[in-house]
Amino acid sequence: MKNKLKYPMVIQWSEEDNCFLVGFPDFPGQKWRSHGDSYEEAVANGIEALESLIISYEAVSEPLPKPTFFKVAE
Repeated sequence: MKNKLKYPMVIQWSEEDNCFLVGFPDFPGQKWRSHGDSYEEAVANGIEALESLIISYEAVSEPLPKPTFFKVAE
């Protein structure tokens, strides 16, 4: 599974929700997929949400979206 977790994860504080929201821009649908009260909790919940997304895609033989890769400044 680890090799499939190469998707960007967006973590953003929400004043309205009073927590960190987690999203995966490469996956269509809802913008936010998970959350956490702390940044660390949001990361852990985000990894779990991404694993669940991948499992659900594979369960219905849906091809996974192509991951976005960002060029690192040299």
